[in-house]
Amino acid sequence: MIINCRSASPAPESLVAREVSSVLARRAAMADPPESLTVSDAVALGIASLFGSRTATGQVMEYFVRTGRIDSEELIQAARFEQGYATAEGHAALYCLILWARSRAHQGAQQPATR
Repeated sequence: MIINCRSASPAPESLVAREVSSVLARRAAMADPPESLTVSDAVALGIASLFGSRTATGQVMEYFVRTGRIDSEELIQAARFEQGYATAEGHAALYCLILWARSRAHQGAQQPATR
C-alpha cells in the first residue's frame, strides 16, 4: 500500500532522538499500545534520512525522503534490513519507522475507497 508523509522536510537528528525515546517510553508503559502511537511524519522522514545511502535499502530511504511517499512494505523491509547493521539507537529509530509505516498503512486500509 502506498503511504504518504505530510511533512515536507525531515526532522533534525536531535529531534529524532528525543521523539524516538519518548515514543518508545510511552509504548513501554502500556500493556497494549495503540497502533497510532508512533513518531511524527517529520521524524519518520528524519529517520529515513539518517539511513539513506548508495545501497539498495539506502536508496529506498532516500526515495522516501525525496518524495514523501513509498510502498509501506518496501519501506518496512528496508528498515528491517538496516536494523541488522545499526547501532542500538539506530535499531530503535528504525523500529519506530516501521511502526510509523504500519500505522499509515492501517490508516489507509481503514479509509473507504474513493471513486
